[in-house]
Amino acid sequence: MRTALVCTAQTPFVRGGAELLVRALAAELERHGFRVDVVSVPFHAYPPSEVVRQALAWRLLELRETGGRAPDLVIATKFPSYLVRHPRKVTWLFHQYREAYDLLGTEHSAIGDSAEDAALRESVRALDAAGLGESRRLFAISRNVADRLFRFNRLPAVPLYPPPPLLGRYRAGPYGDFLLYAGRLEKVKRPLLLLQALAASRSRARLVLAGTGPLADELRASAARLGLADRVELLGFVPDEHLVSLLAGCRAVLYAPVDEDYGYVPVEAFLSGRPVITTCDAGGPLEFVEEGRSGLVRAAEPAALGAAVDEVFGLGETRLREMGEDGRSRVAGISWGRVLEALTEPRP
Repeated sequence: MRTALVCTAQTPFVRGGAELLVRALAAELERHGFRVDVVSVPFHAYPPSEVVRQALAWRLLELRETGGRAPDLVIATKFPSYLVRHPRKVTWLFHQYREAYDLLGTEHSAIGDSAEDAALRESVRALDAAGLGESRRLFAISRNVADRLFRFNRLPAVPLYPPPPLLGRYRAGPYGDFLLYAGRLEKVKRPLLLLQALAASRSRARLVLAGTGPLADELRASAARLGLADRVELLGFVPDEHLVSLLAGCRAVLYAPVDEDYGYVPVEAFLSGRPVITTCDAGGPLEFVEEGRSGLVRAAEPAALGAAVDEVFGLGETRLREMGEDGRSRVAGISWGRVLEALTEPRP
């Protein structure tokens, strides 16, 4: 039996798309005959001065032999897990430490312009060049992540899209009277922008937010301040079947993150026959969402998104279904078979 180790960094108490993906990858490897274990090391990015020290912990790990034999395969994922040393390391890059790259100089990065911050940035980039550059094969979860890697590190990676967590369970139902956002309630996902768009719309559209995160209380207060208390519902965590039902029953999905790495949500929406409203700077979702075809792509500001909300609520079911089906055709080829074939193929 072939053995595989899946390596990941874990921020304590955070469970998001990356954590779901690691668990799904391990389960699929087992289903395909591998003996699998997950190697997880705690990681936190604050204060930024701690980042390099924590990253170097991966460089000290010894995974060349476990239980008397060498693992046949080590799959590294997000920063800094790909710093692990192993002669048969393959990296499926979820994301790098974005605060040292594309988020640098924005409100989403804690790295400033001091000499210490400059040294931190250069250290992170040097570690990435070493850890990613020594991978036997290098994949990325989206074209967006691959493009970033090449832009900043000049390393080529092959896009390899991960299937959403509930693949095979999504279904389409009648088009309801609400928009759905599913995901973490955190600043980089811009849930407040969604509320502002709803306030700017002329329709009586409702917005349902399914997910947890640090902005939950602020969003409740903002909904009341914007006069949306009766049109916004924060559900918190929802079980899998409830999420499937929400996707099947919404009118469209509203999703406007900042340059998202990949984003399960649009893929889940399309597999549920739903169009997606997103923004011009959403990143990964734009690999699937095309203006007027599978959804609406507008500027990341309330008036533009509010007009898109009104447009969706003015469409008939036939047009909504056409857009949803166009989206479904764009994600139909995403499968675990394709992912495992790429990750586990022996190197010639």
